[in-house]
Amino acid sequence: MENKDENREQWRKKREYILAAAGNVVGIGNVWRFPYLCYKNGGGAFLLPYCILALLCGVPLFLMETVIGQCMQEGSATCWTKLCPLAQGTGFSIIMIQLYSRLYSIVLAWAFLYLIYCFRDPLPWATCSNPWNTDRCVELTSANRTAVDSGNQTVNWTSDKSSVSEFWERGVLSMSRGIEEVGRVQWELLLCLLASWVVCYFCIWKGVRSTGKVVYFTAVFPYVTLAILLVRGLTLPGALQGVIYYVYPDPSRLADLQVWLEACTQVLFSYGVASGSIITLGSYNKVKNNCYRDSLWLCVLNSCTSFVAGFAVFSSLGFMAHEQGVPINMVVESGPGLAFIAFPQAVAMMPVPQLWAACFFIMLFLLGLDTVFAGLETLTSSVIDMFPGQMRRPWRREIFLIFFCAFCFLIQIPLTTQGGVYLFQLFDYYGANGACLLFVCLVECVAVGWAFGADRMCDMVEDMTGQRPWLIFKLCWRYITPLICMACFICSFLDYQPLTSSGGYVYPDWAYRLGWVIALSSVVPVPIWAVVKICLTEGTLRQRLAVLWHPVKHPVIPKSIEEQSLNETEMNSG
Repeated sequence: MENKDENREQWRKKREYILAAAGNVVGIGNVWRFPYLCYKNGGGAFLLPYCILALLCGVPLFLMETVIGQCMQEGSATCWTKLCPLAQGTGFSIIMIQLYSRLYSIVLAWAFLYLIYCFRDPLPWATCSNPWNTDRCVELTSANRTAVDSGNQTVNWTSDKSSVSEFWERGVLSMSRGIEEVGRVQWELLLCLLASWVVCYFCIWKGVRSTGKVVYFTAVFPYVTLAILLVRGLTLPGALQGVIYYVYPDPSRLADLQVWLEACTQVLFSYGVASGSIITLGSYNKVKNNCYRDSLWLCVLNSCTSFVAGFAVFSSLGFMAHEQGVPINMVVESGPGLAFIAFPQAVAMMPVPQLWAACFFIMLFLLGLDTVFAGLETLTSSVIDMFPGQMRRPWRREIFLIFFCAFCFLIQIPLTTQGGVYLFQLFDYYGANGACLLFVCLVECVAVGWAFGADRMCDMVEDMTGQRPWLIFKLCWRYITPLICMACFICSFLDYQPLTSSGGYVYPDWAYRLGWVIALSSVVPVPIWAVVKICLTEGTLRQRLAVLWHPVKHPVIPKSIEEQSLNETEMNSG
């Protein structure tokens, strides 16, 4: 068998891996999704299902994928051949998920455009004197708030639009009435998208040599800005009201199955499992790296960051609700609405708003950048591992990346049109969604826990780290995690709701059919590849299944085993 890891790169220093892995798992979802889910699903009570599912799904899957990458020294596309040849389609499902995830580069473009506008005085989303504003525009700054309080101005919340909403919908996106109306390209947004792809390219163009240097800034600086925003938010009037809304427990919500389903989905998204990035980053480790300890600490860091980010976000939203004199549930939003409407509106009411807005959007851009270029490295590594003879020659990686980044940029141009946000929501809802991740996680657990063997996986961890995993990990890999993933996967279909936009827009029927094609394209590679492998293998059906079910007898970890055996031989002979 060809030793594909002969010329594989490795991290120069351990902290480069830690920072890259932390940057990958700590992303935009920690800021714009977790706090909203916590508020929506029972406040502090939501932490119970989140922590339970993090311990029973997130941590075991994170450790399993890290061990696979480090032990096999291969990326997410080819490592499954050595674990369970029948499950090799898992690698192609991961590739499909990553391809759809490239669309999140448009979020970087949005954040970059907002960052540019942060250096204007006044902030363009704080006033109604811009070309894109309408007669319904209402300024919600503190000065304008005084006019509302004194009765000199009346705000009709059902028909009037805030200046922040109009900046987002009409200034940045210039939204059309639906996905059918593509409209013109927003050139400012297009240039920001191009700049984002250029930055992504130079972050990984030399592999771990360039990535290992970049993460010192991209992974650390978001924590600096988050700490600044946290301190600033907690010192604002009304911050306590926002924090109470964030963490106030509502135990009755625990009886709702939807709460547990959303907690499971958030754990998978937040921990970055089933996306291949964990396997890829782990594959650049030295074989003897203590991945067991690293995985546990990275999981703790990820969950703590999500929880702390909620205080930074909701303290600012509490201040905004206090300034407007409205209940906090009127200002809380999720996803792009939180990042590009609610929070910018909050910072516009603060003293020196340009400073706090710049801090927030720098943090948002860097959080997204780490995740995007980790996914880009996953795809690049997969191609290199599939064609090592051709792709490991000088400059082949750089040339491939130029063409791939250019291709991704070109196909994302429709996202910069007036109807682009509807297309983004369609791919976001059906592409790399929770159901697809749950299915991939289920297949991974079956392949590792049953085909490859949970005991063998524990042996590999002990061989590489000198520590044997706790019994709970073996039970999770074989029973608990796959059962939870299967139950949530089934429930996600039973609880399916068609996509609608926040404004109540209903997509046409062809868009929903396209959405299902997108969703199934991340799932069908597993059964299709299994059928193809069965057809191409010789013998009876039972013999074919026996051959494809069992792992390759000699996976590529011989360096560690041979070194250990030689050392023992030398010690015995001495």
